[in-house]
Amino acid sequence: MTFTIASLWQAPVVNLVNRTHILHKWALNETPFNASNNATEKAKSIPALNPLNIYGRVFLLSWWGFFVAFGSWYAFPPLLIETIKRDLNLTQTEVANSNILSLTATLLVRLTAGSACDRFGARATFAEILLVGAIPTALAGTVTTPQGLIVFRFFVGILGGSFIPCQVWTTGFFDKSVVGTANSLAAGFGNAGSGVTYFIMPAIFSSLVDKQGLTEHVAWRVAFVVPFILITATAVAMILTCPDTPTGNWSARSRDVQRHLDMRDTFFSTAATGDKKGNASSIDSSGLANGTIRLNLHTSQGRYTDTQTQEDDLLTAASWELVEKPTVQSSVKALGTLSTLTLVVVYFCSFGTELCVSSILGTYYAKKFPDLGQSGSGKWAALFGCLNAVFRPAGGIVSDVMYRNTKSLWARKMLIHFFGMIMGVFLLLIGLFNPRSMPMMVGLMTGLAFFEEAGNGACFALVPHVRPTSNGRVCNFAQSSRSLTRPQVW
Repeated sequence: MTFTIASLWQAPVVNLVNRTHILHKWALNETPFNASNNATEKAKSIPALNPLNIYGRVFLLSWWGFFVAFGSWYAFPPLLIETIKRDLNLTQTEVANSNILSLTATLLVRLTAGSACDRFGARATFAEILLVGAIPTALAGTVTTPQGLIVFRFFVGILGGSFIPCQVWTTGFFDKSVVGTANSLAAGFGNAGSGVTYFIMPAIFSSLVDKQGLTEHVAWRVAFVVPFILITATAVAMILTCPDTPTGNWSARSRDVQRHLDMRDTFFSTAATGDKKGNASSIDSSGLANGTIRLNLHTSQGRYTDTQTQEDDLLTAASWELVEKPTVQSSVKALGTLSTLTLVVVYFCSFGTELCVSSILGTYYAKKFPDLGQSGSGKWAALFGCLNAVFRPAGGIVSDVMYRNTKSLWARKMLIHFFGMIMGVFLLLIGLFNPRSMPMMVGLMTGLAFFEEAGNGACFALVPHVRPTSNGRVCNFAQSSRSLTRPQVW
């Protein structure tokens, strides 16, 4: 579907969902059969500027929920550099330990969030992560000891697991022709929260000290009320204003899709065993509507020959809609495939690079350009994360365009590897040139950011294709791989 500016606010074209209804109408001679109609009720465009539309609202709350979660997860570091460290008499080792524990909680949540999405739905999982993470965020101001900080940062780290339901939720609402764009936009906008918080939290803190007259000891504690309010309001909005899927509740969706698949099996099995003379008595019509029986009669009379060749298309379309309940066997089957493992390695390299670079970039700027000071170094370092809002979506958009034009997943795969190779080139250039001028440094870091962050977007444009029936588990398996880089940094 060709992109138009109007698609940003117009109600999107969606795939039809009721296969049984379509087949019945065909059997009653009311409509011609078309396999492309047997798809899903997912949007073929992204009404990003129309929150009144259900697809636009889900997209908005997906990226915004991820944004506030990531912003709150990273709310400590901007104030930890000086204010909190001085107030709690922290050593550098204690700061590092709090960083590691914060990551540990995120890793644990991400390892389970995918299965939770496949079992209970992404919206419920997303809202639960936000509400649970909001509690320690609100209580962050009660910390009085280094040990208390470590404990609270561990529980605040729960918010870092919000990425998984964010991606699974958008995958459930947008067609595979635009799912790369939807996922990368939601991830890019949301991931920018980790950079924006470096500006917001110090600004809130300074305002409380300068304009409200609070002491530094009190001001940093009060500042955490702001992310608590944002997180809670977002979670409540998800619960009250959005559905689990385009067709309703998660549990009802699973039953409805399974019913459609059962009906499809009935159509084809009766087509293969029905009376060649079209005798209705030869077909078991128990539980089938009159339209289905007539479909079987038409099949036995030869009208269904062309449709039989499209069975694989029906199964492919259905696989995008039916998510298996997670079991040990199905999880091992989904995660043990070569395609999944390859995606894990690629994302480990791309987002692992971002984590490593982001973790030392502020210190790097401060060492290379001491005139910037702590505040200036932090702001230039934050720019690397903020660029996710533009560069990560670019990767998903390019991936979707290539997929629509080639109709091949190889286009998505080759794009990911291209981004990865050029990312490596920029890493080598930074190391070899060791830039000491700001223009050169910023230029090289911007080039690195583009190919690294666009690579992240391209990765999650491919994820929904890998194992659609276990999308949540594949998503969290790929995403959790990035966390393996963090302990090396600290």
